[in-house]
Amino acid sequence: MRRLLLALPFALLPLTVAHAVDEHDHEHGSLSAHEHGVGRLNAALDGQTLELELESPAMNLVGFEHAATTDADKAKVAAVRAQLEKPQVLFNLPKAAGCVVATQELESPLFGDKPDADDDHDEDAKDGEHHHDHSEIHAHYQFSCSAPGALKTLDLANIFNTFPATQKIQVQLISPSGQQGVEVTAKAAALKF
Repeated sequence: MRRLLLALPFALLPLTVAHAVDEHDHEHGSLSAHEHGVGRLNAALDGQTLELELESPAMNLVGFEHAATTDADKAKVAAVRAQLEKPQVLFNLPKAAGCVVATQELESPLFGDKPDADDDHDEDAKDGEHHHDHSEIHAHYQFSCSAPGALKTLDLANIFNTFPATQKIQVQLISPSGQQGVEVTAKAAALKF
């Protein structure tokens, strides 16, 4: 299944490239631009296995991207991590599908993980000059679903309700009915499998 998710970006590359022409990232020049308010979700349903991979700027989820040093910041990071550790609630999976979490991984510099080399720009700050960190939060979930046929839609409304700074989510989905790339918002937060 992991191979299926890894293949997803290549299967939908034409969609991504078309979107990248519209979205120009001056800083990194990459297809996966760090844009506040925008998250990305890769979803794949293969047999009884559902994989969801959510990537978001930390700003969308915790409200900041710097290392949590104050008690208030540390409490906010802990609260967001606790919310991300409840993916059945976050993704509003129907009980009839019988999905249980098989594995889950949360990764972010804010959780104490080492940042990627190109995510850490503060080393170059000199004489009060500030370079903004672009911290991301990555959440990967694998579910085992006893009745995957009950997964008719993927409802992301709880993500928008839980993290209101998230304005849209770019979704790439592979399901038995095919593949699709779609952008969802709080007003149109569900898509069909």
